[in-house]
Amino acid sequence: MTERYFDSVWDAIEDTPAEAAHMRLRSQLMMALRNHIEQSGLNQSQAAKVLGVTQPRVSDLMRGKIDLFAIDTLVAMLAAAGLQVELRIAAAA
Repeated sequence: MTERYFDSVWDAIEDTPAEAAHMRLRSQLMMALRNHIEQSGLNQSQAAKVLGVTQPRVSDLMRGKIDLFAIDTLVAMLAAAGLQVELRIAAAA
């Protein structure tokens, strides 16, 4: 049996590099939003008002339900929270 090493868990479980990159980006956006909510001391109802979504939607975010969030949605939520999203492009390893 050959051991394989991956840069990210997404590289290991997704079928294509494009799918892995997409999931990596979504997870980073979700983690940034979750960290912001936690550091701000907001409860889920308060966060929902700030983000312009429902409390169950915030619950899905906090529980890491990545399959329920598109990149566009996460960027909009981050902007509503007063955060700026920056993108860095680099050559593949």
